[in-house]
Amino acid sequence: MHNCIQVNNHEMTNMYLDYWGFIDFPFENVPDPKFFYLSSSHKEALTRLIYAAQMRKGGAMLSGEIGCGKTVLSKVYTQRFSGEKYDIAFIINPKLEADEFLQEVLYQFGINHTPHTKVECLRMLNDRMIENIRRDKNTLLIVDEAQLLNGSTFEEIRLLLNFQLNDRFLLTIILLGQPELRGKVRDIEQLNQRIAIKYHLTPFDFEDTLKYIIFRQKKAGGKENAFSIEAIQRIYEYTKGVPRKINNFCDLSLLIGFSTQESKIGTKLVENIINDGALF
Repeated sequence: MHNCIQVNNHEMTNMYLDYWGFIDFPFENVPDPKFFYLSSSHKEALTRLIYAAQMRKGGAMLSGEIGCGKTVLSKVYTQRFSGEKYDIAFIINPKLEADEFLQEVLYQFGINHTPHTKVECLRMLNDRMIENIRRDKNTLLIVDEAQLLNGSTFEEIRLLLNFQLNDRFLLTIILLGQPELRGKVRDIEQLNQRIAIKYHLTPFDFEDTLKYIIFRQKKAGGKENAFSIEAIQRIYEYTKGVPRKINNFCDLSLLIGFSTQESKIGTKLVENIINDGALF
């Protein structure tokens, strides 16, 4: 750890990097696969989603609380399938009417001149899937924030899963969303039956919280763990193991620790942050 020195406003933009010995900010809340930590729950989720795509299972659903890492997991997931074997479309704003949704699907598959009618969209999508089969490619559609889908678009997704050959689905659809997604899918029985793979992503336990905080510091270039075990225990209790909340708490802890020239983040600093009520 370096001694804190007097800095001007421009130098403050680097905040604590030099002080704590980091190359990158370790607790940024962006879905960067570099910082993806494979907890036991994330590992199980990734395993099931990979299985759904490789075995052409038709539909799969991953739900989880806000901030539990669904989006970054989906980015890691799509990286596993990059290359010539998979044709992937990723929908990040699914709050669309059924026709618009189909047009967006085609656009995300790289088809820029999308038809204006639903029938033409479906024909074009079917042609794309058949062509992928000829080229020995799997067609994969991932829908993030799927709890925002309306009833007619859910119905469209159900109908898309009717695209089948005798021995396989032509399309694998992965729905990612917040916990209410599970109830919405359950309420559409015919869709629910077509979702062969389901998993609910849970927050970290204390052991994974500890490993996660250490892991992210190492990924950012840190040589030492800047947090005491007792501080991490208190952070876990306060954040309930939700990764996004852990990131916010750790980032603020390191910033304050830098400004007060702490040698390590301890429970006193953590309790001060909690009592300040500055987070959440």
